[in-house]
Amino acid sequence: MNNIPILTVTLNPAIDKSTVADVLKPESKLRCADVLNEPGGGGINVSKALKKLGIPSVALFPAGGHNGEMLKGLLTAEDIAFQSVNSSVETRENWVVLEAETNNQYRFTFPGRAFEEQVVRDLIESIRSFSPGFVVASGSLPPGLPDHFYGLIVKTSMSVGAKCIVDTSGPALQALQGKNVFMIKPNINELCKMLSIETLAANEVPDAAQQAVRDGFAEVIVVSMGPDGAWMVTEEKRYFAAAPQVEKRSTVGAGDSMLAGISYMLQQKQPLKQALNFGVACGSAATMNDGTQLFNLEDAQRLYAEINAGQ
Repeated sequence: MNNIPILTVTLNPAIDKSTVADVLKPESKLRCADVLNEPGGGGINVSKALKKLGIPSVALFPAGGHNGEMLKGLLTAEDIAFQSVNSSVETRENWVVLEAETNNQYRFTFPGRAFEEQVVRDLIESIRSFSPGFVVASGSLPPGLPDHFYGLIVKTSMSVGAKCIVDTSGPALQALQGKNVFMIKPNINELCKMLSIETLAANEVPDAAQQAVRDGFAEVIVVSMGPDGAWMVTEEKRYFAAAPQVEKRSTVGAGDSMLAGISYMLQQKQPLKQALNFGVACGSAATMNDGTQLFNLEDAQRLYAEINAGQ
């Protein structure tokens, strides 16, 4: 058994490729800057952010083909511990293009491909082989996996005594009803879908999130509201953290940075309120950087102090 604080799980990893073009115009040859290749996918981004926070984690993911080898090489270069499950299916890639003239960011996200049944079994057995305090499963499901697959990860995590945090969306998130995950992190639109309602006003969010707790989605629900901050609720408690005012350059990786900040504080046995504050600080700090750079630790610490002082 491997005793680690946090195991991250990425079912749909990617090579994140980013570049800059002066102007995006149709039917034109667009001259771009050099491509920056980075390891990506929800759980992998969380592991990258946790490394910035100085806490060990292991990133678990399937990998295949040329992109899979590149992904493992990039993680090795960044000194991020990982365990990959070999697949014959090529790992996907995503593109981010920044238009220099307008500072608009264009994000091209691809779905990935279905991988083999043996890979699925190996992923679950890999979770069993670790003894983590937390399992953070983040990102989309690749084609071929059923909507309830995150529920299997939750069950497996519980079987080894780990608290499971899931950050996903769509049918995969809705399929968590009744699974009593330790924590989930929907946004307002996702929370509406979970409760089968059309809209929520900002002041209705905590009541709605507590209803989702009672419906068995999770013990703790964090509702991300972007620049408006975030709520964290349990069946009995509710906390709010306002997002600090920052100059936004990119929203890529902000949600994963927030999740890493929360996971870090929980692993350090800090109160839920402080975990929320630090998560919002890390997420806000990530928006201050270009492309897929996540956050700078100094920015996150400064914003965390601002959030605490403001309360």
